[in-house]
Amino acid sequence: MKKAFSSIINFIKKEPVLFAALFLAVVAVAAVRPAPGLCLEAIDFRTIAILFSLMIVIKAFQSQNYLDFIAAKLLRLCKTRRSLYFLLTYLVFFSSMFVTNDVALLTFVPISLLIFKRIELPSMKLVVLETLAANLGSCITPMGNPQNLYLFSYYGFSALEFFALTAKIALPSLFILAAMILFLTRKKLAAHGGAEEPHELSGNVLQNQLTFIKIDFRTFFYIADFIICLLAVFRVINYLYMLIFTAAVMAVCNFRLFKKVDYSLLFTFAGFFIFTKTLSTVQAFSDFINSMLSTQLSTYLTGIITSQVISNVPAALLLSGFTQNGAMLLLAVNVGGLGTLIASMASVISFKLYSASDEAKAQAGGNYFATFTLYNVVLLVILGIVVYLI
Repeated sequence: MKKAFSSIINFIKKEPVLFAALFLAVVAVAAVRPAPGLCLEAIDFRTIAILFSLMIVIKAFQSQNYLDFIAAKLLRLCKTRRSLYFLLTYLVFFSSMFVTNDVALLTFVPISLLIFKRIELPSMKLVVLETLAANLGSCITPMGNPQNLYLFSYYGFSALEFFALTAKIALPSLFILAAMILFLTRKKLAAHGGAEEPHELSGNVLQNQLTFIKIDFRTFFYIADFIICLLAVFRVINYLYMLIFTAAVMAVCNFRLFKKVDYSLLFTFAGFFIFTKTLSTVQAFSDFINSMLSTQLSTYLTGIITSQVISNVPAALLLSGFTQNGAMLLLAVNVGGLGTLIASMASVISFKLYSASDEAKAQAGGNYFATFTLYNVVLLVILGIVVYLI
């Protein structure tokens, strides 16, 4: 009994969002007792299938070191601390559009920690910037993060409609990130109480990095699979054809990749689908949520605030069932990825990666949580106002 209880506790600690999704689904079904077919109808299998296919094909590219190879090549161009900040931040920003925010952080944060350790500079502020860049860059495309993929499918946005909306986040974000980098990498003068930091890099550290990619017959199948995934996202081909093709390619090329998929995310989606659909059948709850989403401004604010508490993916799944204002909800949950540490689950990834570093253990970089919260809250307020006004 004690062992079983301990296993449950460990599961909750490891997968708190998944546990919450499954728990809420079970409670809702037990309380409301919907028709048996409702739970199955609630699950958006198209979103789950596309998410699965994108995750596994990205794992395939990671297995061939593509991102590491590109990063190593570009890093050799850096001569100054400022150029290194710009490169690493915008690498995360643009890569997160295609490989999702969590994969971008899992790829580039460890590289950043290693580089800054070797050039003997604190990396904490850069990791915070990279986290901001990942959450903002991933907002731009449907496959950048799970909530975009879901909302793109749920509301039936055209590609033009979707990108016209996300451009409201993308364009201000590019300039805001640049301003932050310029401010953080300014030369501090000892005469004014600041510690002098080396502005020029030694060069050897970055130039000596060697990374190789693996190119074989599988590479062409992976590229073809990624293209087919994109075609399915934009509804050019049926998602079932994409799923069959993906399963066949991975079974032939590298069946071990099936073990590397984040199945907990897929079950999280299923749990929240059932929870929200079940609760939508309860008139009192439906009326309450509808009252909170009655105007554009209230939908925008509700999406942002809800994201701060339960994260932006569950917020998108919960609120979408109660509003037809998909445009404002899309903007809200993406802007809402800023703010608290749990507003976006990708932020938790970089926090864990940094916390495990030697710099964090030695407390050489400062208080990560305080710095992260300060930057995120300030940016949430600024970007939240700008995006709504434009």
